[in-house]
Amino acid sequence: MLNNLKENKFKILIAILVVIGFALIRIFERKLFYDPFLVYFEADFHSSPYPVVETLKLFWSLFFRYFLNSALSLLLIYTLFQDRDIFKFSLFLYACFLVVLLSSFYIILNFFSDGAWPLFYVRRFIIQPILVLLFIPGFYYQLQKAKK
Repeated sequence: MLNNLKENKFKILIAILVVIGFALIRIFERKLFYDPFLVYFEADFHSSPYPVVETLKLFWSLFFRYFLNSALSLLLIYTLFQDRDIFKFSLFLYACFLVVLLSSFYIILNFFSDGAWPLFYVRRFIIQPILVLLFIPGFYYQLQKAKK
């Protein structure tokens, strides 16, 4: 086990730095990103109307946050697996999810005034690095299955 740690110290260092990066994004979210939904979802939002938003500013902010989380996630995936095919596939998935999630967010925000819960969950997938928590075990399982 100690030899494994010595052999993988670079991977461990990168993984720790990525987790710190995720934490810094979360800690400084109010300073770095325009998101009136941070306050909205902290309150009792079930019966409240959506806050007034500057749509373009909000979407650029969501895009920038998704981009930062995706870049860190891709770095972590590449560091852990060191496989270009997995990296390319992950990049493709992150791009697809970006289109689907931002489109869904826009549709819910503009056409469903009572869609607070769907908006909450779509926004959660945009601003949090949830996808990497799904991809890493999935890729690991696929690699283990391919070895057998």
